[in-house]
Amino acid sequence: MRKSVLLLVLFTVGLFLCAPAALAQGNVKSGPEAGTVRDPELEKDSLHNLEVARHYFKLKKAYVAALKRCEEIDASNPTFAKMDEVLFIAGESYLRLSENKGKQEYKGKTADELRTEARVYLSRLVIDHPQSTFHKQASEDLKTLGGPLTKPEATKP
Repeated sequence: MRKSVLLLVLFTVGLFLCAPAALAQGNVKSGPEAGTVRDPELEKDSLHNLEVARHYFKLKKAYVAALKRCEEIDASNPTFAKMDEVLFIAGESYLRLSENKGKQEYKGKTADELRTEARVYLSRLVIDHPQSTFHKQASEDLKTLGGPLTKPEATKP
């Protein structure tokens, strides 16, 4: 009898000691925020497009091709993990095309329209990604374009 009472007391004490650990999980019912949920296949595809855009931009100086890849990422995956780099490459591509740099010519837009597009992309980068490693360069380029656009104006082109 004493043995069973002692086991019951030890079991009860153990139960009370473990109960707070079970409550430590908190309120997990809500799940992750909607903005952080990413489709792995879409992320993989976007990352491939970014690598190709980076190659066109840095090595080939094919700014139109880099721009097309960036615009595809922007349209298909707006929550892409590396969206700051996408916005930077797109903005810089538009800026360099407006200066007639690179190996390709952008047809259909004037130099002023290209500068406006560059300003939109770089403004989105500066406003939406203040901690980005591309923030400083984008801010410097925006000074030559008239400064960043305000939040309502900096919408997707």
